Amino acid sequence: MDTSLKIATYRDIILTYFEEKAAVKAANLPNCENVVIADTQKNHYQLMTIGWEESRYLHSLSFHLAIAADAKIWILANWTDIDIAIVLVKLGVPKSDIVIGFYPEYARDETEYALK
Repeated sequence: MDTSLKIATYRDIILTYFEEKAAVKAANLPNCENVVIADTQKNHYQLMTIGWEESRYLHSLSFHLAIAADAKIWILANWTDIDIAIVLVKLGVPKSDIVIGFYPEYARDETEYALK
């Protein structure tokens, strides 16, 4: 698959998944909303929760993914109990196109995913 087509496909996969997750409102956070932040020019994508939890303001990052110029998806942050790499594989992304970016490079070779 052509690199630009792969980037567009991966962008659609990420945005569709994030939008589905954002649509689910947490019962324990009635005054919060889930927000998808997408920089489609630089290919950075975030899912956040923003709002009030009783008297405390919540501005919390769930995921931050980026698509590199070589069409690899870099997982830059995952502050959830969801293994987003497994989700991406189930959605059609090969493991060879996923980098666990928050692991140091020397530890990435212990994963089933790309080193860089």
